[in-house]
Amino acid sequence: MSRIGKLPIQLPSGVEVKIDWEVVKVKGPKWELEFSLPEGVEIKMEDNQLKVTIQNDMYKALWGTVRSVLSNMVEWVSKGWSKKLLVVGVWYGVQVQGNKLVLKLWYSHPIEYQLPDGITAKVEKDPKWNDVLILEGIDKQLVGQTAAVIREFRRPDPYKGKGVRYADEVLILKPWKAAKK
Repeated sequence: MSRIGKLPIQLPSGVEVKIDWEVVKVKGPKWELEFSLPEGVEIKMEDNQLKVTIQNDMYKALWGTVRSVLSNMVEWVSKGWSKKLLVVGVWYGVQVQGNKLVLKLWYSHPIEYQLPDGITAKVEKDPKWNDVLILEGIDKQLVGQTAAVIREFRRPDPYKGKGVRYADEVLILKPWKAAKK
């Protein structure tokens, strides 16, 4: 029996779920998503909860996966996803111009990055770090991929820590070379 698959999915207020044969539509305050159920997996709505069941043990591998996808969909349409990036370094910075980011990362030119559809960005100033870039969107994969692309423009330096890094990233700095005695 799947430990994840048998857990019910609690629906928050403002989220509606419509089950049409093999298609599940989840509608919330931020977005509307739909998911096609694989063969052998059934969904039942009881007391503001979704319960995922399978027809027989042959579909056991899909049970937890479908439940996780549906749980993520409920969270996506109600809250969305966000990722924080820190821009660290003297003369390093980021600006939002409409649907475009302008990054100053100590290159000879500023880097202009067009944000994908469905992603919004905002910049906050922090006294400890130069800029904090917050990416928000509906799709967890797209938010993470956008953050990874922006981080690759200037990865954190292993000696001083300058560059673009995730807010929750633990960076262990290397020691400088010791002078000969």
